[in-house]
Amino acid sequence: MLINIKSRIKDYSIIIKKNSLRELSNLFSLDYKKVLIVTDDNIPLEYIEDVKSNFDYVNVLVLPHGENTKSIENYLKIQETLLNNNFSRKDLVIALGGGVIGDLVGFACSTYKRGIEYINIPTSSLSMIDSSIGGKTAINYKHYKNMIGSFYPAKGVLIDFSLLKSLPKRQLNNGLVEALKAGYIFDKTIIDEFKKEELDIESIIIKSIMVKKHFVENDEKEESIRKILNYGHTIGHALESIYGFSDKLYHGEAVGIGMMLINDDPLEVASFLKKLDIHFDEEIDAEQIIEFIKNDKKMHDEKIDLIKVDKKNGGYIDESISIEELKKIIVKEAHYVRYLR
Repeated sequence: MLINIKSRIKDYSIIIKKNSLRELSNLFSLDYKKVLIVTDDNIPLEYIEDVKSNFDYVNVLVLPHGENTKSIENYLKIQETLLNNNFSRKDLVIALGGGVIGDLVGFACSTYKRGIEYINIPTSSLSMIDSSIGGKTAINYKHYKNMIGSFYPAKGVLIDFSLLKSLPKRQLNNGLVEALKAGYIFDKTIIDEFKKEELDIESIIIKSIMVKKHFVENDEKEESIRKILNYGHTIGHALESIYGFSDKLYHGEAVGIGMMLINDDPLEVASFLKKLDIHFDEEIDAEQIIEFIKNDKKMHDEKIDLIKVDKKNGGYIDESISIEELKKIIVKEAHYVRYLR
């Protein structure tokens, strides 16, 4: 399956094909003298070897797994690896991993000699559904999520559903929360998928990609409607920061809680999260959440662009919410997290 994404920066393609890592070069017509694969220590060696088989000269950089890898230190490791091996702007970098690796590699590539091409091979449901598409790249700074970044689309994205077989169940479900978000904001048929006894993972991911395509093609640099993709993320990112980007709370899980707290039907959201076996046994501290939100990129004039959902029309941007009003909403709805215990 081929999905083309139009971009003001550069158009690119998403190719969806099972068991395709050894076909990477042919699928994207790649012809590079030097290639760097950046991956993490959770990625099976066989995946790395399959990607390496496409090229004659390959360097591999393996980084630790986890959200804390999206750091300035690892950004510099990539730059140093490229420089030490004399990579030029005509060479290629491959991001082989989840959203952390994709975001980090994309940002590193956007700044190396003012831009080197990269291919994104997402290995998690979260990165297939969301982060590998749309050109957003970033690293975290201190306790703040995605504070330093750029818009820099990949040359191409290869989605191979067979890679999901190595994913732990919690990680798989973590990514599916982003699909649930896509259902609420734009495509109600995705919500219908979550109501079924058994989830059709591949169908859900493809539908979610089409939702992402719609928003990024119409507002690539998040100046208007692309902000709707941040439904649940304002509170979600704050929760991730509070827990230090640790295994205590994954990105999708935090976004799910954020969605629940600002949805007109929080119990429905809670029921979907429980179906995905998402648990959370902490109390919500509104004051602590607000302190992190004050540095959110969507803040302006003491107000925040809060993404809400209307059951008829999907997601919309409410630009009138003050930080104090948001705090009141969180305090009022915080008790719903108890349904996730």
